[in-house]
Amino acid sequence: MKILKRIMFIVLIVVAVLGISTWLFMRQAAFGEDPSGDRLERIKKSIHYKNGSFQNLHDTPMLSADASYPKLLFSFFLGKPKNTEPDVTIPSVQTDLKSLNEETPVIVWFGHSSYLIRINGKSFLMDPVLSGNASPVSFFGKSYPGSDVYSTEDFPELDGVIISHDHYDHLDYKTIVKLKDKVKHFYTALGVGAHLAHWGVEESKITEFDWWEAADLGDSMKITSTPARHFSGRGFGRGKSLWSSYVLQTPSHRIYLGGDSGYDDHFKEIGDKLGPFDIAFLECGQYNVQWPFIHMMPEQTVQASLDLKAKVLMPVHWGKFTLAVHPWNESIERATKAADSLNVKLTTPKIGEPIIIDKHYPSGKWWR
Repeated sequence: MKILKRIMFIVLIVVAVLGISTWLFMRQAAFGEDPSGDRLERIKKSIHYKNGSFQNLHDTPMLSADASYPKLLFSFFLGKPKNTEPDVTIPSVQTDLKSLNEETPVIVWFGHSSYLIRINGKSFLMDPVLSGNASPVSFFGKSYPGSDVYSTEDFPELDGVIISHDHYDHLDYKTIVKLKDKVKHFYTALGVGAHLAHWGVEESKITEFDWWEAADLGDSMKITSTPARHFSGRGFGRGKSLWSSYVLQTPSHRIYLGGDSGYDDHFKEIGDKLGPFDIAFLECGQYNVQWPFIHMMPEQTVQASLDLKAKVLMPVHWGKFTLAVHPWNESIERATKAADSLNVKLTTPKIGEPIIIDKHYPSGKWWR
């Protein structure tokens, strides 16, 4: 009996130590903060928030019917192909971001879902992740060699930072802390502002949207939050903040800024209401048949651009991090093939290589 009691005591001590260690680890600033107070009260009024969590427009299981988390873990740790990461340095172009002054919009991609938009005399930065990791820990989600050639010091003063949702590959603590003092305003989805405020961004500089809400950006410009099919969460909980795509409009141009999204009929609805678009930025990577509802297959990415009535498709969400188990350049190869078959105009710039709307759409196959 004494031995049993001693074993139980040791087990309790181990459980307590693990619990305290986990709690302390999760209190790191990188994990952010859950919405509370007035922010939470506003969230509760959203028609997309039910039973303590934001919901997609249609039922969206995390995994397919024949998938399981054990299968998922096996594929990540034992079933990966050898070429999930490039074996050469990612090529790039060094562009002076502070001197972009084209009359038409200019976009510069930094890999994955981060890009700078210079439009109508204003500068906006989408989902910046420039710290070298798409995770709260240094040993997971490392950026590819050559893909981190730009730093926060390279950016001009920013009229806005636009954030689609709070996953680590779209909202990076270290990047936000370094950027926040040169950003006039942050535009994001409901609830995400809790993270920003926790990291020192003034509440007066944060605008949070529910789907289909819009804000005036001045100089006849507007940003509108539009639906996406995904999920959110930086800790153990999910759905405490919303996920979104956006439409950026000027009197002469319309740009679709896609966050993460599985394929659904919301793309057609957005295209019908706010299209056509001069260019659409759509996720093209980190997919798997085990999670087919929260990310698109490359062929669906191309179809989504047609639904949106986009003149040009720019595939993003690839080229910087390995967050799935497909070959690192498989997504762009599949998207290129699908675009060719459907007569969709594709632009595939290197990191740092400018896209100039109506003038220059890089299309080199640099990943081969």
